[in-house]
Amino acid sequence: MSGRVVALSTVGSAEEADRLARALVERRLAACVNVVPGVVSHYRWQGQLQRDEERLLVIKTRAERIEALRDALRELHPYELPELVAFEISAGSPEYLKWLDEGVAREPRARARGPLRGPRRPRSPR
Repeated sequence: MSGRVVALSTVGSAEEADRLARALVERRLAACVNVVPGVVSHYRWQGQLQRDEERLLVIKTRAERIEALRDALRELHPYELPELVAFEISAGSPEYLKWLDEGVAREPRARARGPLRGPRRPRSPR
């Protein structure tokens, strides 16, 4: 086991998604949170069938941070019962996984090559 996980949660609005994503990264509970719009959820709540448009939060973190992540979602999430499910990452790019580890480290490590940054994105052709 790598100790790294992808956790999922949902929220009802773009504003809530942005607020939660930013807070989780600021608190070093996530190295990255992707916000996926356009999710439609069907579920039963308090005995009634429900259908809601939501945003999916794809949260990259480490297994030892899940308890603190759960506590933060309970504190910050607008839902009475926030979703939190996690799946182990069994493999990935070694460089990305190292970056993930550094992003959720409780004490950020000094880096010889400059500040902690996310994975580099290719530049668009001009």
